[in-house]
Amino acid sequence: MPKKKAPETGAKKVNNPNVMGLRPEVLEQPITETLELNYMPYAMSVIVSRAIPEIDGFKPSHRKLLYTMYQMKLLGGARTKSANVVGQTMKLNPHGDAAIYDTMVRLSRGYGALLHPLVDSKGNFGKVYSRDMAWAASRYTEVRLDPICAELFRDIDQDAVDFVDNYDGKLKEPALLPTTFPNVLVSANQGIAVGMASNLCGFNLTEVCDATIAYLKHPNTDLLSVLKGPDFPTGGQLLYDEGALRQIYQTGRGSVQVRAKWRYLKSENLIEIVEIPYSTTVEAIMDKVSELIKTGKIKEIADMRDETDLNGLKITIDLKRGADPDKLMARLFKSTPLQDAYSCNFNILIQGMPRVMGVGEILEEWTAWRMDSVRRRTYFAMQKKEEKLHLLQGLKKILLDIDRAIQIIRETEEDAEVVPNLMIGFGIDQIQAEYVADIKLRNINKEYILRRTQETESLAEEIADLKDLIDSPTRLKKVLISELQAVKKKYSVPRRTEIVYDFSNEIQVDAEEEVPDYPVHVFLSKEGYFKKITPQSLRMASEQKYKEGDGPCLQWEANNRDELLVFTDKQQCYKSRLSDFGDTKASALGEFLPTRLGMDSGENVVWVCITHDYSGHVLFFFENGKAARVELATYKTQTRRKRLTGAYSDKSPLASALLIQEDAELALFSSEGRCLIFHTAALAPKSTRTTQGVQVMTIKPKHHLERVLPLSETAIVHPARYRAKSLPAAGLPLRAEDRGEEQLTML
Repeated sequence: MPKKKAPETGAKKVNNPNVMGLRPEVLEQPITETLELNYMPYAMSVIVSRAIPEIDGFKPSHRKLLYTMYQMKLLGGARTKSANVVGQTMKLNPHGDAAIYDTMVRLSRGYGALLHPLVDSKGNFGKVYSRDMAWAASRYTEVRLDPICAELFRDIDQDAVDFVDNYDGKLKEPALLPTTFPNVLVSANQGIAVGMASNLCGFNLTEVCDATIAYLKHPNTDLLSVLKGPDFPTGGQLLYDEGALRQIYQTGRGSVQVRAKWRYLKSENLIEIVEIPYSTTVEAIMDKVSELIKTGKIKEIADMRDETDLNGLKITIDLKRGADPDKLMARLFKSTPLQDAYSCNFNILIQGMPRVMGVGEILEEWTAWRMDSVRRRTYFAMQKKEEKLHLLQGLKKILLDIDRAIQIIRETEEDAEVVPNLMIGFGIDQIQAEYVADIKLRNINKEYILRRTQETESLAEEIADLKDLIDSPTRLKKVLISELQAVKKKYSVPRRTEIVYDFSNEIQVDAEEEVPDYPVHVFLSKEGYFKKITPQSLRMASEQKYKEGDGPCLQWEANNRDELLVFTDKQQCYKSRLSDFGDTKASALGEFLPTRLGMDSGENVVWVCITHDYSGHVLFFFENGKAARVELATYKTQTRRKRLTGAYSDKSPLASALLIQEDAELALFSSEGRCLIFHTAALAPKSTRTTQGVQVMTIKPKHHLERVLPLSETAIVHPARYRAKSLPAAGLPLRAEDRGEEQLTML
């Protein structure tokens, strides 16, 4: 009886063929099971426990660091070495000291990544606007909590938030920090998880508090009228786009344009850039400007240097004489990170689930969470007062007969019986009896007892008030409003990012204006070497240099702004601008197009054309005698793609190609020695690049179409002989006089 095949869903053991048993056994596991057991827990861990911030505005790494510093009494205390904080934080965050210190740097005042830094730092912490400025090691720098952190930990000891075990279960840490203001909208935050990401921009604290207060009073308020727009620590200018901002406020996704702030010093003929977009660095800006200068696209700049010092960021650009600073900056804004888009993705964990929310939804979730924190804090305070009232109520009963209480205590023989006897004698519970039994002898007087028992009435009133507060959402909102007003009054700072509402009158730079406009001569060799030469250089030396075995193939008179289309034998079209190629001399070999354009291995150039406005038609002639007419505009793309696949049909090798602006007569020559003349008006244009075309010349087996030329460029003296009355046609054998061959004569 044959054995049954083992099921494929579970892991199965494969016996090792090594009889010596030196190798371990191999376990086979289906890929679905591997994903379920290994990858999915990892992905969820990254999303929930590492990369995505929660409603308090912090990731777990931030929260663990700040809580450790709070436990170290660094709120209001003296600074301590950063290494001390890093070491203590490892009790909660086991991901290594380097990761903890990186987190501390980002929260620090010295680094400058937050509008309201949470770590008051001393020493070199680098700068957010510099890619190369490294921060000092943790043993050199010192830190403490910034005063604003008092708003993060105000209710931490009053059961306002839940506490959970740390990774080894020996310590407790807060699941969230009870922030008294929407820190999630104030502190910029970003993270990349598995399959999702988060990118929160910062807003001005004053505007956030005002917007939250307005929302608490009127949930349908227009937030954009109060919360003007993002505010970035590096300043700059925000180009106000109401549509884009409303999209961000409603959906949590979108982008805003931020550009650098600059000034022109006329006396020194230089530009000083003093603020840059939050999403870039000084080095990235200088690298891009240097690239533009080297390629000749920017010619107004004489020198550029980084003059950043203790006073702040400064990039200085020296201008050449006669340069227009406004026009130059408009071009730099268009071509460099001096103007950049900041993409927003408000992805936040809500009760362990990631959600992309608009500003209104974030405020709704934050106010609901904060109201619950205030309710828990109030309930905690109410419980404390109820416990105290309960004790005082027992003390009040003792007031009725102090002598009897003393007598009960004196007549009790055993210490353990004191509390039970007081409970029986005055009808009080054990907690009250314990409290009475612990009163000092000096406090057993009527004045003390009367003074304590008079508190019962005020305590009862306070408890009733707290209970009403817990049950009243309206009163809870008033508490939130008062806290927000206090935070705004104490910690508000002016907006750093200037909002530019009207920029319609500014200089608009056309993309074509950025490219120098001058005539050029373009040459292509048979092996694919390309040269762009100015007329002045060509007049000085017109003899072209080629590699051995190479020679001229195509040449044009063009403009530096024209575009180059290179067709290959793999039916691909590579697009480039002539301005991307440097001017050269006739004595140079030129640039090898396959390498410059990044062609595939074994790919060769078969035809090239140059255009300015993509007008005209391309005629493709294939070796099988077919011809296709395609509008050149079909190769124009809006996204500046560098390579187009499927540039023409692959059913037959390409014999020849021509770019025509108007219809004309063409002469087709086959390998059989035949010629056919026809008018291009007979070919109807196609909108599909890969069209096979129509049969124009009938080709016999073992022969093919060799070349196609305009009739005006041939030596044919009897064109009527070869004109076709209808297509397709086989053509006629080419006569000797039509080949342009000179006959030998006897002298």
